[in-house]
Formats: sequence, structure tokens, C-alpha cells
Amino acid sequence: MKVICIGRNYEKHANELNNPLPKEPMFFMKPDVAILKENTFYYPDFTKDLHYECEVVVRIEKVGKNIEEKFAHNYYSSITIGIDFTARDLQEKCKENRHPWEISKSFENSAPIGSKFISIDNKNIQDISFKLLKNGEIVQIGNTKDMIFNVDYMISYISQFMTLKTGDLIFTGTPEGVGPVSIGDYLEGFINEEKVLNLRIK
Repeated sequence: MKVICIGRNYEKHANELNNPLPKEPMFFMKPDVAILKENTFYYPDFTKDLHYECEVVVRIEKVGKNIEEKFAHNYYSSITIGIDFTARDLQEKCKENRHPWEISKSFENSAPIGSKFISIDNKNIQDISFKLLKNGEIVQIGNTKDMIFNVDYMISYISQFMTLKTGDLIFTGTPEGVGPVSIGDYLEGFINEEKVLNLRIK
């Protein structure tokens, strides 16, 4: 199983980090050990500045390579919420030294996902509302209609470079409002008004 993450796919998020907007989807990988299906995340010792990034996650349901955009909708039917945890201090150090970012993004348990996937039958994948609450307060709110690159285009683009397989997960990018977490925080992720993710930071 692959975990493919799209960076800078919401304009306001790119702006809040002072990053230029991409002309094509930017993606990076997380290993399978990054997936966390439990309700508890243990704050790692190697960072002092861990940030949440709430994202809609699409699960691939059949094998495909060089998928045409017009057929991409046939390769998924459900979504959930995921958190792309980022060790921001390590990421900044990597940027300064022009090093890859994996150490800040791809560590174990860095990709918690919701406890269930929601069917998108009779729903428009490009009009899905989602939000993240931290300790009961909304910290991120977004809608997939604001994506720079839509889901079908992302799938088509990624599949030019690698075969997508059943069970692969695509983290589709985060809206503005990313920020730090601390030990003791409680995160809740919603698709529309349905809660799909509970996560305690210990």
C-alpha cells in the first residue's frame, strides 16, 4: 500500500506558508507505517514543533496506470479524513539545506486516518465540506471545490509515474489554518457534519 500526499493544493494554505502556487500537482510519499488507525498519537521526541494538516483522503479501489482523467472516477468510491503531521522545525531545516523533506513528513504514525470511509455515491467529490476541531474549537475548515487540482486530475497525473493499486491512499491537500499540537490536545475530523476521526495527543 502506498500513501501519496499532495502538497500546496489549496491557494490560501500556500499563501499562509509563503509558498508559490504549483503549476502541476506536487506529491510526496509516506510509508505504510505512517498510517495510524488508532485513536492515540504519541508526540515524537525528535520535534518541538509538530503541526496538523487536515485533508480529505481518497482510497483507490482498483489497479490503474496512465489513467485518463475522464475515467479516474471509476477508481475510487469512498473518502475519509486524514492528518498529515509535519515536524515543522525539521522541515524548515531541510529547506534551508535543500534536503528532501521526508524526515519531517514520513515518520511512523505521521498519517492518522479516520475510523471509517464514507461513500461518495450520489455526491460530488469536488463539493465536499470538511473541518478539523482542536479541543472543541474549529481550526481548519475547507471544501474540495477550492482545490487547485481536482481529484480526478490528481489521479490521472500520479498514474503517469506509478501504478495505483487497490488500497492506496491519496491525501489530497490541506486548506489554510494549519498549526501546532501539544501533548493533551484532542483532534476531531468531520466530513460534512459526520465525525470520522478522533485523535488524542499523548
